[in-house]
Amino acid sequence: MCLVEKIYLFDAYKRETEAVITAVNSKEIETDKTVFYPTGGGVLNDTGTISLNGNGYSYKVIDVKKAEDRVLHILEAEPDLKIGDRVTCRIDWERRYALMRYHTAAHVVGGVIEKRYGAMYTGGQIYTDRARFDFDVPNFTKEAASEALTESQKVIDSNRDVFAKILSKEEALAIPNLARTEPGRELLKKLEIIRVVEIKDFDLQLDGGLHVANTREIGRLELSNFENKGSRRKRMEIILK
Repeated sequence: MCLVEKIYLFDAYKRETEAVITAVNSKEIETDKTVFYPTGGGVLNDTGTISLNGNGYSYKVIDVKKAEDRVLHILEAEPDLKIGDRVTCRIDWERRYALMRYHTAAHVVGGVIEKRYGAMYTGGQIYTDRARFDFDVPNFTKEAASEALTESQKVIDSNRDVFAKILSKEEALAIPNLARTEPGRELLKKLEIIRVVEIKDFDLQLDGGLHVANTREIGRLELSNFENKGSRRKRMEIILK
């Protein structure tokens, strides 16, 4: 099995790359390298095009999935491509950048609520036009959520750098609360090399997703929805301006 170079993991701003086709299965295409982020961690996949070099013919990428260590590009139509073909992979940048902004915003808001209220993050979803997250925390009201967003905005406006780095398992296990969800904690036990995302002097956590390079790129936060899902479970939704 050919291992794919996942360019997106350490260069979220790279919009395209040349690659070689390594597998073709009907509408599923694999390449030796890719800029396409697959669905994972509550974040939607990239879309875009894969174009055959030479004749410029493009195929729309409508979905991207993980299969163990592989990345499957799902095309809109069955392509006339074969193993060994040289292609150009190009993402829809507006979609990617929106997901990056919302993902980093979720880390900021989650960090503030965890530090201030001791809340346990229980789930969420990043979209291109909003972010939704759930917390297990008692006595958390809509007013408290608004206050948390005000504090989060201060973090955003402080222009903090955001970057990914790799830790050894020993280094990772020595950091308290590096994994914020139960699936993340189980994953941490299995991994030997751990990718983390740090918001400088504010937050550090296990994360395989894509983020902006500085918090100033997030913009302005606004609370668009707040729900009580039980005595402890609270749901927040934000939009960016």
